[in-house]
Amino acid sequence: MVAVCFYLHTHQPIRLNFRIFDIGKEKSYFDEEINKMYLERIIEKSYLPTNKILLDLIHKTDGKFKVSFSITGVLLEQLEKYPKVLESFKKIVDTNCCELVCESYYHSLASVFSMDEFKRQIKQQEKKMMEIFGVKPKIFRNTELVYQNEIGKFIGQLGYKGILAEGWDKILEWRSPCFVYKGKTSNIKVLLKHYKLSDDIAFRFSERKWEGWPLTADKFVDWVNNHNGNGNLINLFMDYETFGEHQWKETGIFEFLKHFPLKVLEKGDEFVTPIESIEKFKPVGEIDFSNIVSWADSERDLSAWMGNRMQQSALSAVYRLEEEVLKYGDKKLIDDWRKLQISDHFYYMCTKWFADGDVHKYFNPYQTPYDGFIVFMNALSDLKLRLEYIKRIKTNYMDKSFLGTVEQGKEFYCRNGKVINSLEELAKEIKELDIETFLHHVNEERNDFANWIKEVVGDMVLANRIKRAKRQSTMSRAITSRVARLNLF
Repeated sequence: MVAVCFYLHTHQPIRLNFRIFDIGKEKSYFDEEINKMYLERIIEKSYLPTNKILLDLIHKTDGKFKVSFSITGVLLEQLEKYPKVLESFKKIVDTNCCELVCESYYHSLASVFSMDEFKRQIKQQEKKMMEIFGVKPKIFRNTELVYQNEIGKFIGQLGYKGILAEGWDKILEWRSPCFVYKGKTSNIKVLLKHYKLSDDIAFRFSERKWEGWPLTADKFVDWVNNHNGNGNLINLFMDYETFGEHQWKETGIFEFLKHFPLKVLEKGDEFVTPIESIEKFKPVGEIDFSNIVSWADSERDLSAWMGNRMQQSALSAVYRLEEEVLKYGDKKLIDDWRKLQISDHFYYMCTKWFADGDVHKYFNPYQTPYDGFIVFMNALSDLKLRLEYIKRIKTNYMDKSFLGTVEQGKEFYCRNGKVINSLEELAKEIKELDIETFLHHVNEERNDFANWIKEVVGDMVLANRIKRAKRQSTMSRAITSRVARLNLF
C-alpha cells in the first residue's frame, strides 16, 4: 500500500500600478481594478468548482479522500470580500479530512533576508488562520518551497512538526522522495514533493506533445501504484489554480480530479494529510539541504527571484528598510512595506527566457521585466518619503534652516495682499489676519498654511501639527511655539 499526500498551494498576489508622477501624491501602490479582475476570474474558474469537487469527494468516499492546502494571508484578505468563497474553503476544513498548512502571511522571501521578519509574518499568518478557520497548523510550507537546513531548524524551533520541500534529484541523489526524512541539524520531518508526478498534473496535463498525453485517471493511478514496495508516500504538491486556471476546464482537468482519488482508493492505496504522513511513517534517514532549494524553474534555486541585478537591487532595498519601518512606521506603512515583499513582484522582474513566453509571463501585468522593476522602485521611493515624514514627526525633527527665508517665487501670498517669506514672518502675520482671510486659506477643503510649511519650508512636524487646526488662535500658538523652539535649537 502507498499513501498519497495531496497538497494545494493557494495564493494570489496584489499587483502594483504606480508611476513616477504618483510619488508623494498619497496614491495607493496597488492596482485594485486588475487585482479584482484576476481574482474574480480565478474564483469562478478555479476556487469554487475545485472546492465543490473536493468536498464531494470527501463525502463520496466517507472521509477516505483527504486533502491539504495553504492559503496566504494576502489572499485571505482579498477573499474576505467574497464570503461565499471563504465559506467553501471552511466547509472542506470542517470535514476533518483537510489539513491547513502554514506559510508566511505575505508570501515573501523573508526567510532568506531576515529571520526576525520571517517569524513575524508566520505569527501573523497563524493569527489569521485561527481567526478564520479556528485552526493552528502543525506543518509549514515556505514561500515557493524555499528550504535549507537552517530554515528547517528555525521552523522546528517555532513548534512545527514537519515542513514541505522539493524532492530535487541533486539533493536526493540515489534516494527516493517517497519516504519521510529528518532535516539535518534539526528534528523537523521533511516531506518531499514528487515533482515528476506532481508536474504531470500541474504542467503537462494538457500538453499534446507529451508522451503521457492524454493523462487519464487510470493511467496516473497506475503510475502511483507502481511505487508500492519502492516507497511509502507520494507527495503531490501543486498550485490550487492548476484546476481550472493553469489547466482549463476544457482540458478535462476537473473530470480527472473527480476520478483519480476514487481510482487510488480502488487500488487499495490511501490518502493522508501531511501531519498523518509524519505520524504514520518514521524517517528513513537524514536529508541534507546545505544550499537553498525552491520548486521554481529547472535550476530549483532562487534565480527566479534573484537572478539579475534589478531583482537583487529591489530585494536588498526593501529589506534595508526593516529597522526604521518597524521603529517609526504606522500600521498602514508597515503593511504596505510587507506587501512590497510579496515574492511575485520580483518574479515579474525575471529575465530568464522571458522572450520565449515561459511561466514568468503568466498573470504578469507588465510588458517587460524592466517595467516591473520601475513600477516597484517608484512605489518603494514613495514609501521612503512616507517613512521620512513619519520619522520626522515622531522624533520632533528640528532643523534651524526651517527659519530661513524661502526661495524666491515660493513665498506665501495671502488673500489680503501680504507676502510671507519665512516661518517667523508667518508667526507674526497669522495673529493679525482678519477672519475672512484666515477662512479663505483654512477651511474644510484645504489648509494652505500647512501645505506651504510642508512643501516649501520643509517642516513636516509643524505641518502635521496644524493640518487639522481650524481655529486661528490654535494655529498661531503652534507656529509661535515651533519658531521659539527652533530659535533655541
